[in-house]
Amino acid sequence: MMHRTQSFLYLEIAESIRLLIASGALAPGDKLLPVRKMAQRWNCTPATAGRAYAILAQEGFVEGHRGGGTRVTRNTFQPEQPVWRWASLVNRAEQFLLAAISGGHSPQQTEAALSVAISRWRDTQSRGAPKALASARPRRATLRFAGSNDLLIESLARMLSRHSTGTHLSVEYSGSLGGLMAVARNEADIAGTHLWDEATDSYNIPFVRRLLVGRRLVLLTVAHRSLGLMLPAGNPQEIGRLEELARPGVRLVNRQPGSGTRVWLDAQLETLDIEPSSIPGYEREELTHLAVARAVAHGEATVGLGIHAAAAAEGLAFVPLTQERYDLVIPDEVWQTPAAQALTEIIRSPSFKEAIASLGGYDASETGREKRVP
Repeated sequence: MMHRTQSFLYLEIAESIRLLIASGALAPGDKLLPVRKMAQRWNCTPATAGRAYAILAQEGFVEGHRGGGTRVTRNTFQPEQPVWRWASLVNRAEQFLLAAISGGHSPQQTEAALSVAISRWRDTQSRGAPKALASARPRRATLRFAGSNDLLIESLARMLSRHSTGTHLSVEYSGSLGGLMAVARNEADIAGTHLWDEATDSYNIPFVRRLLVGRRLVLLTVAHRSLGLMLPAGNPQEIGRLEELARPGVRLVNRQPGSGTRVWLDAQLETLDIEPSSIPGYEREELTHLAVARAVAHGEATVGLGIHAAAAAEGLAFVPLTQERYDLVIPDEVWQTPAAQALTEIIRSPSFKEAIASLGGYDASETGREKRVP
């Protein structure tokens, strides 16, 4: 606990002063306590208090005066001003990080949790309306991703921006088949896919060879992930097999045609000789795993097919059915670019593998493995 206090108390001191300025308790030109007295008030070292003052000075809230101590800047900040809003947002993020670390979570685990939260928010904002793919014209230092929804893609995009200044991963979820077609039409640089081929009992390569004929490509494995039934907490209907989707009282929420999840489900139903029309809710479609999980969590359906991480994010029960491989399909000309190599370096990094472990339901044993086609 002492380590936490010495490391993060300066954030609390800085926030307390920001609030005093915002409320008007400290007016422009008012003098702050000397560093030594502020340290005594907070029962900390002068260096800790000084660090808080330094942050406030960088943000423009206070300024030093020779012989006059530290004073509130004359340029009064109002809560709606951009500088105040950004500083406040950064502070809240730091406070969240502090709370998470104090609770025993690592920075990588905390970032993974933020990835899930951002994915859920995006699902809420864009529910029911697929986005148009990015322009076919290449953008400088931008990798255009199209393909299957996965929570790790959000983490990957942020890690890339942080790792390589000026490099951006533009993400559009269009389903596994949609991603491969976007690459075929040069509307995307990278496709994310997890398409199971029944004839060969393998993932992705048969589809890549059929849809991207004659292209030299690299398949880079992101992770293996657990796909299964997402159910209300406690699994009240005691559903454990696909055959039970047609039971009375069971209502499915499905994924859209072209998604890897839908391709797998339809193949399994055909093998089991189950007519899709016999499954209530089969026609109800969502674009992401989180949207399916949310429909189950809100009682709009009693079962959905999706990944373990999405079920965990909504507090649902999960019955695993298969392990699937999620690959990035990258044309050779893109693979050789510095941006793609930076992306690959991140995928192979310990930090990314820790993020994978944090989400649950993933296997990173082949993460970063590349396979060339043809």
